[in-house]
Amino acid sequence: MIVCHRFAVAGAAMLLASCSAMAQGPASAGTSPAETKAEPAKPYVPLSSTTRQSGTFGGQAVDYSVTVAETVLKDDKDETPKAAIVTTAYVAEPRDPNRPVTFLFNGGPGSGSVWLQMGAFGPKRVAIPSNAKDDGAAPYPLLDNPDSLLDVTDLVFIDPVGTGLSHVIGTTEGKDYWGVTKDAKSVADVIRRWLNDNGRWNSPKFLGGESYGTTRSAAVVNELEGGYNDVSLKGVILVSTILDFAAGADTEGNELSYITNLPSMATTAWFHKKASGASAEAVAAEARAWAIGPYASALLKGQKLQGTERAAIRTQLSRFTGLGEDYLERADLRVTPDRFYKELLRDRGLTVGRLDSRYTGKDYDNAGESPDNDPSFYGIDGGYTAAINSYLRDTLHYKTDRQYVTIGDVGPWDWKIDGGRDTNAYLNVTPYLGRALRENKDLRIFVGQGYYDFATPFFAAEYALSRTGIPQDRVQFHYYDAGHMMYIRDEDRAKLASDIRQFIRAR
Repeated sequence: MIVCHRFAVAGAAMLLASCSAMAQGPASAGTSPAETKAEPAKPYVPLSSTTRQSGTFGGQAVDYSVTVAETVLKDDKDETPKAAIVTTAYVAEPRDPNRPVTFLFNGGPGSGSVWLQMGAFGPKRVAIPSNAKDDGAAPYPLLDNPDSLLDVTDLVFIDPVGTGLSHVIGTTEGKDYWGVTKDAKSVADVIRRWLNDNGRWNSPKFLGGESYGTTRSAAVVNELEGGYNDVSLKGVILVSTILDFAAGADTEGNELSYITNLPSMATTAWFHKKASGASAEAVAAEARAWAIGPYASALLKGQKLQGTERAAIRTQLSRFTGLGEDYLERADLRVTPDRFYKELLRDRGLTVGRLDSRYTGKDYDNAGESPDNDPSFYGIDGGYTAAINSYLRDTLHYKTDRQYVTIGDVGPWDWKIDGGRDTNAYLNVTPYLGRALRENKDLRIFVGQGYYDFATPFFAAEYALSRTGIPQDRVQFHYYDAGHMMYIRDEDRAKLASDIRQFIRAR
């Protein structure tokens, strides 16, 4: 059947070629077929829209422009357009070339910048429940966001190829941009182009990402500062961090992920009243110490862990996780997050969320091993999708027939980075940040983590950034009483903005 299909395709191609030749008719007298010239391709015209706005942010009145525009990336000869990356730039007016500018993106890979733009740092935000409840259906209020960072920095939100409204052009394939390094090169190119076009090469520059956006941040730093034509940065803002992928890889034989997930399980059990403790912060501190000590030692003993020592570990693991000892024994003292989401509140007929374990959901039945879906994602996606489409099209007057891709399919993703076999078997982009810190004395790292985040657990971020080669005096951690998108919770959005505002002002 495969052979027949190939012949059918080949036959169809030949038929189309024959029909095309017949339609063209004979060449004019004195003109050979080789001399017949094709029509030149029309130049690609990038879309752009600029509006003027004003607001009060951080207690300061700011007039600003908003420009939504496509940046066209071309081939190596700088001739053929290959992709259009959309940026949304908020720039204070009158323009000041000495003012900081911060480039921001979300993660996925495959996520548009809608989450940080409409939830945390943009001048408008979508109002959804702050208490980990489902966002329901439209209409969703679009509110002024006094927590926006526009009082201290201009903001440029970037949607990489295949996300938001960004796209390939002509016959270009998405795979040309879908990979750790390929993606970083395209984003670094957009940043350099924006600095050129806006006269901002000598501005203090910050870079920020959320989730895989933190991976992208490290890779983009390598593209900006790793060569001779440097774009030196003042700071990198990491929100819900994943840099060392082994630390969170839930795969057979990897004991490290059980250690790095344990503190998140402990804070979640405490939140849902399945474990005791004074506060999330106190529970996290105790769980960290136990996870990296007795629990790590027990896991490394494997099946040699027996008798009273095994029983003592099982009892403590039950105390931290809120799971029964019988269940923990059947799981060999190793509980993956997927199982934890289903088991913790099974007696209540509920599951807990992955992005934010404060959220609960109800599955088709209560017998499964893992949840049907993530209540902390379907609890927010409707509001954000409606908000970004309404805002871009109706308020900012950016006209396009394309659908905004909040979370898109950008696969297969090329996870390889420079370094050979061992580097790619153990994906870790933290060394990019370490090198940049060592070679740029002004660079600092801001890390914001939610206590209830299983997508990028806070202990895994701490583990990655405490390794050799990372100057510890220029890395600062901040914690929030919510999950992966801590800014969904009103109190934590204000706290996150305040913390980052101080980070930028301290330049």
